[in-house]
Amino acid sequence: MKLKPVWPAIIALVLSGASAFAADASSLKPPAGAQVAVVVFEDLECPSCAKAYPMVWETANSQHVPVMLYDFPLRQHPWSLEAAVDARYFDTKSQKLGDDFRGYIYENQPNITMQNLHDYVQKFGDEHQTPLPFAVDPEGKLKEKIEADRSLGEKAGLVHTPTVFVIGRANGPTPFVEVTDMDKLGQEIENMKQKVGPAAPAKAAHTAKHRKKAS
Repeated sequence: MKLKPVWPAIIALVLSGASAFAADASSLKPPAGAQVAVVVFEDLECPSCAKAYPMVWETANSQHVPVMLYDFPLRQHPWSLEAAVDARYFDTKSQKLGDDFRGYIYENQPNITMQNLHDYVQKFGDEHQTPLPFAVDPEGKLKEKIEADRSLGEKAGLVHTPTVFVIGRANGPTPFVEVTDMDKLGQEIENMKQKVGPAAPAKAAHTAKHRKKAS
């Protein structure tokens, strides 16, 4: 008996499974005053995140939309969680300082190890006149926020970093699109702006240069 080819069926099953597990950002909302935002789930040890980080900010600022950063340190990366805690510490000093630290870590990422991470953190603190305490997170509150971000990402079905969304404001579930090609980020922002309409004029300018977080 001649058997029928099974590869088409297997391929179809795999593809349907992939679509079923696509990341879902419908529970997220743009920050107050913004109709559209860029959402990034990132891992400071992820080379793809390092490449995407400056592109996200350049595009978002040129389009005058906020960036919402969420921590999603991958469990197989030895120093990403600790670096995220350090970033959160610098956030407590100023949001810009925290964002600058992330950019600094991404720039130096190829040379960072678990053993020398603290040296890089110390150098950044010294260069920005921000002394480091003996323990940056003595009560574990910063780590709790990171774990909350990671849990949110897991519930949304994330499987990789960076995961980048463009989201819009709506009365029901948030319209969103996952962006896998950073060269298309600007166009996806434009598409979402057209889909959801303009923000109130008095509030639109406020969101252009500020990083927003839900946690």
